[in-house]
Amino acid sequence: MENDFITGASAVYGHHDPRFADVVKALEDELRNGDEVGAALAVDVDGVSVLDVWGGYVDGDRSAEWVDDTIVNVWSSTKPVCVLAALILVDRGLLDLDAPVARYWPEFAARGKQDVLVRHMLSHTSGVAGWDEPFTQEEMYDRDAAVARLARQAPWWTPGTQAGYHAQNYGHLVGELVRRVTGTSLTDFVRREIAEPLGADVQIGARAADDHRVAELITPPPIQLPPLPQDSPMRKVFSAPPAAAEPANTTAWRRAEVAACNGHSNARGLVRALSPIARGGSVNGVTLLRPETIDRIFDVQASGPDLVLGTPIRWGLGMALPTAEFLPYLPTERTCFWGGWGGSLVVMDLPQRVTIAYTMNHMTSDLVGSPRTRRYVELVYEALGLGLREEDS
Repeated sequence: MENDFITGASAVYGHHDPRFADVVKALEDELRNGDEVGAALAVDVDGVSVLDVWGGYVDGDRSAEWVDDTIVNVWSSTKPVCVLAALILVDRGLLDLDAPVARYWPEFAARGKQDVLVRHMLSHTSGVAGWDEPFTQEEMYDRDAAVARLARQAPWWTPGTQAGYHAQNYGHLVGELVRRVTGTSLTDFVRREIAEPLGADVQIGARAADDHRVAELITPPPIQLPPLPQDSPMRKVFSAPPAAAEPANTTAWRRAEVAACNGHSNARGLVRALSPIARGGSVNGVTLLRPETIDRIFDVQASGPDLVLGTPIRWGLGMALPTAEFLPYLPTERTCFWGGWGGSLVVMDLPQRVTIAYTMNHMTSDLVGSPRTRRYVELVYEALGLGLREEDS
């Protein structure tokens, strides 16, 4: 491994296998040209940390450096952590993917949702992709009331027939399943069952004791939607509450359980938390999943245009599966992934037993991945000797 201590605004710190020098250089370049403000990259190959680097600043004024334990709101890169929490319960026989959600959460059966299955909820096909309007940011922070509203709603389409990304309410839905099964909140479950056993610096929201190490997000403009009908799932999801990034810099956001999008972590933390998926379910003597449970991730639940994101997505069980249309720079053989608004991403490549994560605070307007994300991931695969063939690029 090489340690990097490079002077100047483009300084990158940490360690990397020499094969990954071009990845480090790419991060230096992006810091130097200002596209990155602060960022971290990590790669685990079958239990070996071959890349763990960071650099830049935690604030838009560039007054404080991003350090080894800086964390940041990772938006929807939190969702794979939610999926892992649910899969742990599946693995323990406490949650049946093919059972109705109402078996565990009876109130959810209201208004035609009695046939929504657990796998529908995990895979964005439940028809409950968001809250009926009107609904505010502050109401989303009231977990119990927000969950009760979801239980009372009618689905926006026939459950199980199409996918529509559950952008802001995914953690409320999965979290309520976790709470009904275990009696504990998703925040506490992630801490006790994932973060602490694996030594993973990841949490839902952020504790007050960690406020000093949370990087400020440099946010893009609010999401601008095209003209859409009133009943459009895309319009409804991003309107109730209106999707804006600025609230993520507030204390109210950090203390809430908005597990669809308010996980706080860094690249190392996401890699440690999610590497069990790429490594057969066991990490450092801790077994979270059996291989047959991991296999369920690759059961395709929906494939085609997503009603909320408006792009074709191949949804496995809670994770997206790469296609030529969506993140084509990822290998398609038993690789699963998801990312967060602005560019963060976590990738689990099972054949190579590789986990990759990227986190940053200078957001782009992209909902999943960004040009910077693509550059880093392509260079990681080149370093592994697994670059995409020219005809696949």
